[in-house]
Amino acid sequence: MIKRIVALIRRLWTIQFLRFLVVGAVNTVFGYTVFAVLILLHLHYALAALLAQICGVLFNFKTTGTLVFKNKSNRLIFRFFGVYLVTYMLTVGLLKLFNLYGVNNLIAGAIIALPMASVSFLLNKKLVFRTLRKE
Repeated sequence: MIKRIVALIRRLWTIQFLRFLVVGAVNTVFGYTVFAVLILLHLHYALAALLAQICGVLFNFKTTGTLVFKNKSNRLIFRFFGVYLVTYMLTVGLLKLFNLYGVNNLIAGAIIALPMASVSFLLNKKLVFRTLRKE
């Protein structure tokens, strides 16, 4: 029974999107935890998002590159930072929008976490860890 479960997990782990979901969940929990702690320390939401984003980028680069895209190249860090700069700007814009409607920053951050993780995956797949097609 345990061998079957392990075999199933190994088969599922070969699916890139499922790896993304698992690694993305870990990365999201990490980034949101940093953001929440900074909000609870009364930092402005833009600064809290920036610092959480920086910590997240450093943490996520290796987990996403290695586990999701099977790429260990450190040369891609600048592209990776570029993707996270875009997602940071989107995040701050969305947080500001939620602020205009009186939504608590912690709730707003939780609401946008999954959509922003999806945007990050797509940008990383297409712009950072893209693989060249053999023709």
